[in-house]
Amino acid sequence: MACVLVFNACDPSGAGGISCDALAIASVGAHALPVLTGAYARDTREILDFFEMNEEAVGDQARAIVEDVPPQVIKVGFAGSPENIGVIAELASDYDGVPLVAYMPNLSWWQEEKIDEYLDAFRELLLPQTSILIGHHSTLRRWLLPEWSGEKNPGPRDIAKAAAVMGVPYTLVTGLPLADQHIDNVLATPETVIAHEKFERIEAVFAGAGETLSAALAALLATGLELPEAFSEALNYLDRSLDEGFRPGMGQVIPDRLFWAQAEADDEADDAEDSMHPTGDFFEVPHNETKH
Repeated sequence: MACVLVFNACDPSGAGGISCDALAIASVGAHALPVLTGAYARDTREILDFFEMNEEAVGDQARAIVEDVPPQVIKVGFAGSPENIGVIAELASDYDGVPLVAYMPNLSWWQEEKIDEYLDAFRELLLPQTSILIGHHSTLRRWLLPEWSGEKNPGPRDIAKAAAVMGVPYTLVTGLPLADQHIDNVLATPETVIAHEKFERIEAVFAGAGETLSAALAALLATGLELPEAFSEALNYLDRSLDEGFRPGMGQVIPDRLFWAQAEADDEADDAEDSMHPTGDFFEVPHNETKH
C-alpha cells in the first residue's frame, strides 16, 4: 500500500489536522504516516489556542518512520512554527525525488507576528521544495500577492506565477466564486490552466474542506495516478464528503470523509429486520440525527 508522510497538528474537533489527513488518505486507498507538529485548543466554532511541538520532537518522529517505511508522497499541513518548517524542509531535501504536497490553511486566528514569521519561513524554506501548493484563493492571494494592484482579482495563473518564483511548479487554487452559485477549483502553472472543475455551492460553513482535499490529492498521487486524474478524483471525493457533511456540535459542518461506509437504505432495512429476530445477538445504537 502506498504511504504518505504527513505533517500536521492535532485537531480535537476532528474537522482538520492529523485525524482528517489519516481518514482522507485511508479512504482513497493509501496509508498515512502521521507526524504531529502540535495541538490546537479548539471546538467546532473556532481555534482558541495552539501548542506547538518543538522541532527536535518533530524531526525525531519523522526520521524514525522514514528510515523504516519509504513514503511515496510527503504532505505538509500546519507545521506549527518556523523551526518545524526548517526541520521538514531539511528532511524533504534528503528525499528529493518524493513529491511534496503543501497546503496553506487560513491563519487569521493566530497572532499577526507569528503569521508573518511562519509565512516567511514557509516561503523561503519549503516552497522551493514544494511540488504542488494548495490553498483557498483568498489565502494564497494575501500571502503571495500582497501588493496586487490590478483592477481585477488575481486569477489562478497569477497566483501560480507568484508561487513559481519560489520554485513551485503546480498550484491548486480553490474557492473561486462564479456567478451561478458555483465554485471553481483550478490547477494551474504560470503558463496554463491544466484542469479545473466547478461544483455547486453548498449552503453551509465547513471546517476542514481544504485539508480533506489536499490529503486526498496527496494519497491519490501516492497510489500512482497522474496529476490531472488525481486532481479530478480528489475534488469529487471532497464534493461527496461535503455533501454528506454533519454538524456534531454548535459550530461548523465537518466533511464526512467516510461517506462511502454509511449504510444504504436497503441495508438499514435489512439491519432493522435482523434486529427483531428473537435469538439475535445485538445491541441497539441510537439514531444519529446530526447528519445533513
